[in-house]
Amino acid sequence: MLKPKKLAKKNFLSSLDITTEEVLHILELASDFKNKKINIDLGNKVLGLIFDKSSTRTRVSFQVAMSKLGGTTIDLNPTTSQIGRGELIKDTARVLSRYCDIIAIRTFDHSDLEEYAKWSTKPVINALTDLEHPCQALADFLTIKEEFLDFRDVILTFVGDGNNVANSLILCGALLGVEVRIACPRGYEPNSVVIKKAYEIYKNKNLLKITNDLNQAVLGANVLYTDVWSSMGEENKKAEKDKDFNGFTLNNDLVSKAEKDAIVLHCLPAYRSKEITDEVFESKKNRIFKQAENRLHAQQALLSCLLS
Repeated sequence: MLKPKKLAKKNFLSSLDITTEEVLHILELASDFKNKKINIDLGNKVLGLIFDKSSTRTRVSFQVAMSKLGGTTIDLNPTTSQIGRGELIKDTARVLSRYCDIIAIRTFDHSDLEEYAKWSTKPVINALTDLEHPCQALADFLTIKEEFLDFRDVILTFVGDGNNVANSLILCGALLGVEVRIACPRGYEPNSVVIKKAYEIYKNKNLLKITNDLNQAVLGANVLYTDVWSSMGEENKKAEKDKDFNGFTLNNDLVSKAEKDAIVLHCLPAYRSKEITDEVFESKKNRIFKQAENRLHAQQALLSCLLS
């Protein structure tokens, strides 16, 4: 029976906090959890959740994952705790380290997450920041592996804003040697530091492509992935972004240019007729709800490795 291996780094703030071997181990472990080949009881461990942003899948999947590992979860809502009244991060982190065994944080500035990790004596997980969404990427690549069995010759095309999801797909894709194409309007390219780090990892620099040519990006792709055009906290930019992203809707015409066995992914929530049409969302190529389920299994594997 496969057993969780302790990760080299204490925290999981970025996709680059784990090695290629560790990614593959987490994915294999997640698959075993999913197929009920493994049952691990970590015994009364406590996961603290600090969410400055709304959440459905991340919150529920972490809570269920911790429960399945024999632990409990405490939800620290900023509006009902001292966090929302301006208590310093370093004070909150040092207190929670004495109560919880591990902390998952969803916030805006990545620097705030790093501040929590600096002062916490317990592992900290990135449950989403404006820079990265590494837990999502683990579930995404688990879904891809289930479909194609391995990552050789897989082409992943992400259509939309070069946001936190795109950044984590790029970094995790680099670790796994997957060809990643990001198709976005001019001015919405992924973080330049993320791109630089990915190029440093890729053995073949041609495996990462950032383009404004949508049709070229989807040609021959095995995975078509999209996300909302306006992320949480960008409500005031919605009208502007809707205009800028006109033409970047994942529709049947674009899907037809991908490989015949191509699958469609979306990290949800989805806004039909904007980033994806209803026809594509409800098509047989949809693996979106399998992808959503895999958040649970990937996070169960991640938690077990960080707490083992």
